[in-house]
Amino acid sequence: MKALLKKTIFILPATILLIACGNKEKQQALAEHVSTTPSTSKHLAIEKPQLTFGFIKLTDMAPLAIAKEKGFFEDEGLFVSVEAQSNWKNVLDRVIDGQLDGSHMLAGQPIAAGAGFGRQAELVTPFSMDLNGNGITVSNDVWDKMKPNVPTDSDGKPIHPIKADALKPVIESYKKEGKAFKMGMVFPVSTHNYEIRYWLAAAGINPGMYTADNVQGQIDAEVLLSVTPPPQMPATLEAGTIYGYCVGEPWNQQAVFKGIGVPVVTNYDIWKNNPEKVFVMTKKFVEDNPNTAIAVTKALIRAGQWLDEPSNRAEAVKILSMSQYVGADEAVIANSMTGTFEFEKGDKRDMPDFNVFYKYNATYPFYSDGIWFLTQMRRWGQIPEAKPANWYSETIKDIYRPDIWKKAAALLVEEGHIPATDIPQTDGFKPATSDFIDGTIYDAKKPIEYINSFSIGNKDETIQ
Repeated sequence: MKALLKKTIFILPATILLIACGNKEKQQALAEHVSTTPSTSKHLAIEKPQLTFGFIKLTDMAPLAIAKEKGFFEDEGLFVSVEAQSNWKNVLDRVIDGQLDGSHMLAGQPIAAGAGFGRQAELVTPFSMDLNGNGITVSNDVWDKMKPNVPTDSDGKPIHPIKADALKPVIESYKKEGKAFKMGMVFPVSTHNYEIRYWLAAAGINPGMYTADNVQGQIDAEVLLSVTPPPQMPATLEAGTIYGYCVGEPWNQQAVFKGIGVPVVTNYDIWKNNPEKVFVMTKKFVEDNPNTAIAVTKALIRAGQWLDEPSNRAEAVKILSMSQYVGADEAVIANSMTGTFEFEKGDKRDMPDFNVFYKYNATYPFYSDGIWFLTQMRRWGQIPEAKPANWYSETIKDIYRPDIWKKAAALLVEEGHIPATDIPQTDGFKPATSDFIDGTIYDAKKPIEYINSFSIGNKDETIQ
């Protein structure tokens, strides 16, 4: 009701202005009206108040839904439409082509667009949408074959995290039968692609290499990875087209509810508190509309903060279940969004950090997070040529924009929405960490050493 009242107060005078103006004057009139309309954002004159943002139907689009439904966009003088998109390629194309002003996006997409893989464009990320949130699910048949290889506790329950070592004999049995082992991921530069590759490679399973002639990334692959849009994952698994997949929620829990598959590991276990989706705009949009970019970031930071208040998660689940957002059953979304995660049916475990939207500086676009994606693109051949160490940091600094985030956060501190202690004191790099399933140490300031710490898929060559 509060958001609706605000909307009425803001939109009615604006509508009168629009009726009174010619087409060429509409946007200017609305911008001038909004910039003089009282709100909590008293420091910004919004250049473009009417915006259209895209998303894919996943629970990690939540900051966009919450910023709209709780009135955070309106508090900034922004009138935002949020529209579901069919697939990640469509999201990328529509942002680049200007049909969308910004979008929920795979973290790897703006990075690849600026690093030479796939469609090229100048895109920027001022806001990281979440941490964790993905899982790897296998079919019931594959799970039955994996299960004898999985250690159990005193109650007979599988000990997590489950490593891909348990899957290796299953893959070998398929190979002996002359069958290719097929798994799905959502996009070539998605976190999901790199996570499932990391998980497989840590167990000595080759997920394949990319070359100029093999854009599917299946050179020497023991597991054939292919692209499937997230909402289609369960149906594709049920049809037997793939035997497992890596995807965000609610599509792992959907497999559990439908009784067609079993999640075996989450990306929290593959890389603790890993970055997931980001919010992306074009560099040109940010340059033309700097105050608008800051205002959008402010609203999204507030949405992330709201989401990480445990008492708000039940309401968030209801909002996300609406058809215009994720559109899945509340029970399916709640299974992972309310601090738990269900593996085998009935094996529900506490996982309070499966979805993180604000804690641990989740909204801050760390350079080190972006560099990790560049190392994976290089590791698997998507970046085919050796790059000097400084190329990694120079490339990511054109894409990840913590300066925009800091301006937005400083205003939120001034307005009393967040404490000053929530602004990280950093040069954009996290400390080196070993929070990976194989214990590998990742130091973003030493990207070449990190890449060279791997062997699967590299043969006897040294990648630089």
